[in-house]
Order: sequence, then C-alpha cells, then structure tokens
Amino acid sequence: MTTPFKDGFAPVNEEITAFDLDVTGRIPAELNGRYLRNGPNPLSLDDPSAGHLFFGEGMVHGVRLRDGRAEWYRNRWVRNARLAERLGEEARPGPVHAGLDFAANTHVIGLGGRTFATVEAGALPYELGYELDTIGACDFDGGLPGGFAAHTHLDPVTGELHALAYFFGWDHHQHLVLDPKGVVQRVTDIPVADKPMVHDFAITERFVVIYDLPVTFSMAHAERGDRLPYAWNDDHPARIGLMSRETGDLRWVDAPPCWVFHTLNAYDDGDEVVVDVVTYPKGFVDARLDLGGRPALDRWRINLATGRVGQARLDDRAQEFPRMDERRTGRPYRYGYTSATRELIDVVGGELEDLPDGAFDNTLIKHDLRRGTQEARQLGRGAYVGEPVFVGAGEAEDDGYVMTFVNNPARGAADLVILSAQDFTGEPVATVHLPARVPLGFHGSWLAD
Repeated sequence: MTTPFKDGFAPVNEEITAFDLDVTGRIPAELNGRYLRNGPNPLSLDDPSAGHLFFGEGMVHGVRLRDGRAEWYRNRWVRNARLAERLGEEARPGPVHAGLDFAANTHVIGLGGRTFATVEAGALPYELGYELDTIGACDFDGGLPGGFAAHTHLDPVTGELHALAYFFGWDHHQHLVLDPKGVVQRVTDIPVADKPMVHDFAITERFVVIYDLPVTFSMAHAERGDRLPYAWNDDHPARIGLMSRETGDLRWVDAPPCWVFHTLNAYDDGDEVVVDVVTYPKGFVDARLDLGGRPALDRWRINLATGRVGQARLDDRAQEFPRMDERRTGRPYRYGYTSATRELIDVVGGELEDLPDGAFDNTLIKHDLRRGTQEARQLGRGAYVGEPVFVGAGEAEDDGYVMTFVNNPARGAADLVILSAQDFTGEPVATVHLPARVPLGFHGSWLAD
C-alpha cells in the first residue's frame, strides 16, 4: 500500500506531554489560552486508513500559554471506538450517526467552554477535555439529526455558530444553528441534486452562502473501492445559494464552474454580496485531489438585482488555508492571511497517495484587500508552515498576532511561531520550541481562557 503519510505528513507514533517549554522572544501576556490544531495521524501505516490523506485518525496538538509562559505541549489522538480498542482502552460513550464513527481529523473548535474535534460527510464531532483527552462523540444533547461539519462559522455579534452538514445518504444539505451554549436552535434541510460535497460555506449579516459545485458523489468510484468516492461532474451546474438568515428563503444563482475548499470571508455590500474564496479550476478530477489546477484567491460579487456573479482574481499565487480576524466574520474587513502552497499538478505521477512533502511551502501571505497588496513572510529554509490563525489583541482589525506551527528542520522538531500582524515580515514576537515534530495537518483555533 502506498501512503501520503511521508516526509512532512509522516505521523508521529507517541503522545507527549511536556511542561515549561523553551521560548525565544517574549510571549505577550494577554495570550491566555490554548493554540490547538487537528490533522490526520494514522496509528499505523499498515492500516487502510493510512492509504488516503483524509482518512488518518485525528490527532490534536496543543500549546497552553499563560502569563507570558508556554505551560505545556500535548498531542493526543481523537479516540473513536476503533482507535480506543487498538490502544487497549475502553470505548468512550457517545452517539453514532449512520454507523460512521470516525476519529475526527479536520478541525478543532471551541463552543460554550467546550472543545470539539470536527469532520464532515456524516460523522459526529468528538468532544475533548481541556488537556485534549477524548470525552466522546457528541450530537449536542440530541440536537443533531445527522452529522456535523468540518468548518463552522461563528457570528461575532449574535454568538450563533453556523454549520452546513452533508452526507452521501441524504438528498439534501443541512444548515444548523447553535447558540453560544452549544444548543441546536435551528435545523434547515436544503434539497440538492447529485449529492455534492460541501467542505465550507460562508455567512454574512443577511445570508448563509452555500456552494453547490461540480464535485459530487460517484457510485462508479465507490464501486471501484475509492475511500472518498467524490469526483468532478461536468453535468452538475455550479451555483451559489443565498439563504436569508431572517426568513429562510433560498435563492440560487449560477456560478463560475470551480471547486472551493475554503472561504476567507463574506459580507453584504449594498445590493451585492461579496465572497472571498480560494478557488481551483476543477477539483477531484477522476476522484484525484492532485488534478484540477492551481489554487488562487478570488473574489465573487453576487449582484442581488441581476443574479449575476462577477469574479476577480485577488492573488494569483498558489495558496490555501485562508484565515482572517474572526471578530469580523460576515462583515466588511480588510486583512486576510493564507499559506503558500506548491502546485500539486507539478508533481510527477502525483496521485493523492503520492502527495509530496512540498504540498505546503515555508511562506505565509498577508493580504491588504483594501489596497490590493500582499506581504510575504518566509519562515526558514526547508521549513513548512501550517494554517495562519489570527488572534486579536486590540480593537483594530490587524492589532493582534498570527500563530502557526512551523517545522524547524535544524531541530527536527516544530515551533509555535507568534508573529505581530502589524509587523508581519519582522522578527517573531515569540517562538515556542516544542519537544517533537508536528506533522503537516489541517485546521486549528486559538481558544482563549
């Protein structure tokens, strides 16, 4: 069996707890909480889950900061029933949707003082304790009719958490709204054809923005044994749904054919809705992740009067994992942050199983969307960086810090690098030296205490 879990993606094989970490620079005293990041980390490379990047068991890496100190680093597997059994432990209690008990590996979020590892496509999130121990699968006290979503969006004004769930066994998507305590308030089924994948979505003050794009469930790929049987479908028209957050009314508009993994942000602008996304010309061509073209940062302007969608290129460089100051989610904003990537289509013989270490680069990009300019911040020769997470410190939009795990090839281990957002290309404010390598992974959050 070939595996994508090599080089930067190679899993770590033990859980570590380390205290009083070494720091270069000075950790800002106002950073009081945990930086957490999730990602696939198969327990064994001999297991079938190690044959596909999206199916490795989730492992959450965390650093606890308090009073200018890095108190601890922990990495813990998300223990679904199968993983707990393989570790010789008892299964954690909790519900299961449609027989899908998955060690959630995509994101880690906070809600109502609790911590959740999340994943899409029908499985439920797993709740974690403060020190990353697994509590169990969670359906929010029975409020979830089915699975959840990898990506959620929190409205900073109302405190509502929005999610968009999908599952190949449904003929609909499901929009979910949870209150700040984690109680499900609304569930809305959205009929869709062809069972499309929907990795992310967006919210504005007025709308939930839904991407119905030409990557759909493929029975042909399921029958040939593909673990993730979704493929580009030329017969499925691309469209964007605008669902009123007030009335629930839904309007569809035609969209440029493309694939979108991730949203930067969206907002209302008079008679238009602005949506900033990382787009690919296609995605999952023949169910392969590496075919379909290079990702770039684009802006859609949806005219509410005409229903037309204008598309403009904000930055042509290959990039992914867009993040912004989430205190401005769904509102007009100025700054965004992305990770530079190398083009997967340049990889010779590059099927997903042969995904290279070079999928991620050593560079973060800060976008000034008002001026149309960018700053690039390189983080060391031979390093690879993850998703840039913004943490606000003052009221101004860029008054804060950008955090990410960075592979340090000189040490053979990872650092948590903390940059000043206002001095993005300057020296790091602080670098927390971790005792172990952190494999390339997916998404994370800063969870303030």
